[in-house]
Amino acid sequence: MLPIGDDNSGRRTVPLVTYALIALNALVFFLELTGGDAFIKQWAFVPSRFLANPGADFLTLFTSMFMHAGWLHLGGNMLYLWIFGDNVEDRFGHLMYLIFYLVCGLAATFAQLAFNMGSSIPNLGASGLLRVCSAPTS
Repeated sequence: MLPIGDDNSGRRTVPLVTYALIALNALVFFLELTGGDAFIKQWAFVPSRFLANPGADFLTLFTSMFMHAGWLHLGGNMLYLWIFGDNVEDRFGHLMYLIFYLVCGLAATFAQLAFNMGSSIPNLGASGLLRVCSAPTS
């Protein structure tokens, strides 16, 4: 069963952050599609690369949160963000919701890092989904 909506009759605010996050996730996915494996290798979180030089790879902690491993990954995540994100944003407020979103993404990335420290496989998305690029890694 897939959810298709919820009752937002009690919503007090317009979910601007949720809308912006959905747009940003879609934009990054289209950049990912056009940039291919080179884009993924540059902007995805790679545990071994991060541990070798955290300062140089720091930005990938955030960029990887907005990447997806395919249309189903993007569609499923955006469906749930659309349905539930506005409720959380309404409850937390815009800024606290954005902070919550980013902290949860960082927590997932560091959890993935803890279990795969030596991995050279790019991690995509806030859930740390692994993506094997078609080109060999160096």
